[in-house]
Amino acid sequence: MVARIYRPAKTAMQSGQARTKEWLLEYEPEAAREIEPLMGWTSSRDMDSQIQLEFDTKEEAIAYAERNGIAFRIVEPKPRAPVKKSYADNFKFGRIGKWTH
Repeated sequence: MVARIYRPAKTAMQSGQARTKEWLLEYEPEAAREIEPLMGWTSSRDMDSQIQLEFDTKEEAIAYAERNGIAFRIVEPKPRAPVKKSYADNFKFGRIGKWTH
């Protein structure tokens, strides 16, 4: 079973950087999810997919995986482009675009 070590991206509902600084170790699914025929629920027999471990650094996650004999792959985070717009830019004189309100 292979584990994935990565740093999560922020969610769409998040404006800050909370919970994006730590590194996570998760097991990749071994089998596809199944649809239960009676109720139509999605289920899985893979219990390791429920495990999610948090580490402060990538090196700590790698050391844990090596110490416990866990095969792993590292997914490096993509750099995020800085946002160069402020709220005041919506009201500046000479802005491009029509006012919509």
